[in-house]
Amino acid sequence: MHIHKYEKIWLIFGISSIALFLCIVGVSAFAFEHHPSGGMEVIDPNKVKETPPFDKPGVNKIDEDTYEVAIVASAFAYEPKKIQVPVGKKIIFKVASTDVTHSFSIVQTNVNMMIVPGRVSTKDYTFKEPGTHLVICNEYCGTGHHFMKTEVEVIEQ
Repeated sequence: MHIHKYEKIWLIFGISSIALFLCIVGVSAFAFEHHPSGGMEVIDPNKVKETPPFDKPGVNKIDEDTYEVAIVASAFAYEPKKIQVPVGKKIIFKVASTDVTHSFSIVQTNVNMMIVPGRVSTKDYTFKEPGTHLVICNEYCGTGHHFMKTEVEVIEQ
């Protein structure tokens, strides 16, 4: 079968573009730690506030270098209102929703989770510098959606 010279050029260009795209996605995923959040754990959305660790939302120290932050997302608010974590430690964010689909996005980080009722979303992150980071909801969750925000304060220990 004879393939025209211009068809060969376009085939090479198309295959090269696909290979380049896959390389960029691979480098982005592994070199810059862009991974999907966990979320295979199930929870009854009607009993979120009765189920550990969401019965006592907040920061819990697991060991010397690891902290767990349990957060409950509900209509237009995150609980707890104030989140304080130490700099340079592994922070495991566990978030569950009591009502509708929300999002948990820490601005200027790669923490961005969809919070679906009935699922526990998990993502770990290590803050490298102290400061205050805004947390917003990127999923429209009702008329008060624009009020749904909180802050993560990263402090020196």
